[in-house]
Amino acid sequence: MHPWIAQRTQYVDSSGIRKVFDLAAKMRNPINLSIGQPDFPVPDAVKEAAIAAIREDRNGYSLTQGMGCLRDKLQAEVDQQLGHADRRVLVTSGTSGALVLAMLALVDPGDEVICLDPYFVMYPALSQMVGGKIVKVDSYPKFRIDIDKLRAAITPRTKLILFNSPSNPTGVVATQAEARAVAELAAERNIALLSDEIYRRFCYDAPLASPAHWNDRTIVTDAFSKAYGITGWRIGFMHGPAELIEKMTMLQQYTFVCAPHPLQYGAAAAMDVDMQEHIDAYRVRRNRLVSGLRDLGYEVNDPGGAFYAFPKVPDGKGTATEFVARCIERELLVIPGGIFSGKDTHFRISYAAPIKTIDRGLEVLGKLR
Repeated sequence: MHPWIAQRTQYVDSSGIRKVFDLAAKMRNPINLSIGQPDFPVPDAVKEAAIAAIREDRNGYSLTQGMGCLRDKLQAEVDQQLGHADRRVLVTSGTSGALVLAMLALVDPGDEVICLDPYFVMYPALSQMVGGKIVKVDSYPKFRIDIDKLRAAITPRTKLILFNSPSNPTGVVATQAEARAVAELAAERNIALLSDEIYRRFCYDAPLASPAHWNDRTIVTDAFSKAYGITGWRIGFMHGPAELIEKMTMLQQYTFVCAPHPLQYGAAAAMDVDMQEHIDAYRVRRNRLVSGLRDLGYEVNDPGGAFYAFPKVPDGKGTATEFVARCIERELLVIPGGIFSGKDTHFRISYAAPIKTIDRGLEVLGKLR
């Protein structure tokens, strides 16, 4: 490694997901079931509100904590849902920005950060970038939370538990009992708990059970990206105890500065748009993909939310990396599970795509079975 390059960069490699995206851009007719990006158009009211803000010259810096037009609406919604007197909202540069701020504010070198395996690809990298040690708790084969395993992973160095429901990559949604058990364990052991709820609106079988209902110190990260198809706008938010949010606001001043100013007006307008039609459509796609996989003989758990299923590679077909390579030879783009896990036995497939594309993907998977 070049002597100028900081040691922390060794913990970060180009995302395997990004590599597949780059590959897709070079293909003529890919069956792209790799990307976790909504394929529905951004609602006109959302686009028009952002365009109006740009035309009205709201193009400078915004308040670091977020503009009142958006932050106040978010605060009112959070207050109505949770009723915590000490909970405050911060508008961030996407959920990724919120996760960075949380790591900077919470994790010192040598601190341990617990997450379930499989996990969102950023969790280990961000933890290690700030000097933390990632501790992975195996959730195979059902991808459920085993509270005894989680408890056993806690040491005197544990600072933070990362909780993600609905999960990326598995699509599994924690039950109310599971969310409550994690919340109460974190409170009992005085450990910070971060609940990544970016797919909160995409719960198909029951409303999301947030651990914040049972632990008022829970930090919640969320965003407009997935729910409204504005992943490129980088408008996220987080909420948690006022003292901690104040520290993260200070950190944002010296990192991201603020979320994109005019686009916050679009996000504020989005809060008045009903997206249920699209959520219902994604439920249909979820059902089509999962039933199709099972009809082909693939082993797959029920994904209760998000945009993903996480099927097991059939016996005798090698590792997920090897299996995905064969998929890609047939222009089917999916993601090997080793990117999200210490195991390379499953692959992530996204149903944020038209039914026709899902059916084409299933046809290829049938031939590879």
